[in-house]
Amino acid sequence: MTDNSPIGIFDSGLGGLTVFRELYSLRANENYIYFADTLNLPYGTKSKPALIQITSKILDFFETKKVKSVVIACNTTSAAAYETLKDNYNFKIYPIIQTVAKEFSLLPIKKLGVLATPATANSGAYLREIARYNPNMEVFEEPCFDWVQIVENSLYDTDEAKKIIEEHLFSLLDKKVEKIILGCTHYPYLLDKLSSYAPKEMFLNPAPIFAKKILEDLTAERLLSDFETEKTPEFYASSNPENFKTSSKFFCEFKEVKGINSTLV
Repeated sequence: MTDNSPIGIFDSGLGGLTVFRELYSLRANENYIYFADTLNLPYGTKSKPALIQITSKILDFFETKKVKSVVIACNTTSAAAYETLKDNYNFKIYPIIQTVAKEFSLLPIKKLGVLATPATANSGAYLREIARYNPNMEVFEEPCFDWVQIVENSLYDTDEAKKIIEEHLFSLLDKKVEKIILGCTHYPYLLDKLSSYAPKEMFLNPAPIFAKKILEDLTAERLLSDFETEKTPEFYASSNPENFKTSSKFFCEFKEVKGINSTLV
């Protein structure tokens, strides 16, 4: 049995492209629909009720697209909205935090750091999910204010960005953590900056693990497509679609981006 229905992926903006890129590199012969909720960017400072409402509308949008599954390529909405909404739809929903937590719990370390948005860090989602598998691991979640805006607006080299990055990174390093999860899908874009303060191998990007787990599950559920050639992904943005189109070309490693339209969410 196969299923040629699309796979939906969403985030507040560019961050989820780190997950999309991994999925696309592993399996390009799926129909992917990526939704960037640029109208509501950033998610990390919003309340839980607001995030649930936003996520619900995006899932409703994917329902109209008759998707077979939706990938929450956003740590913030995985933490705030997934548990509330997971049983409201007929398609399977893959949340990034809950999907990768077990893998990180198996690391042979005692102290694990997490760089995350304020909403994700304050929810304690990584601590809670990892404790399900390894209650002996100490998990320190650091709320990183304005990091998403640094990525979305390409402010990497400003003095203010450097100051903000140093403040939050040093806060974790002072706790003697052995590994650090990049707990927002925007943060892998900051890896070059972060690795100027600590070894690059110290930082963990959940996207490759997440993509692998999703495809393993779709395989087990016999929900992979039977397309024999690469499919052109569709992109939607809830505001400024042309700006997102330009930025996404910079971050994605495929030849062409098509089908970006604004949609009401």
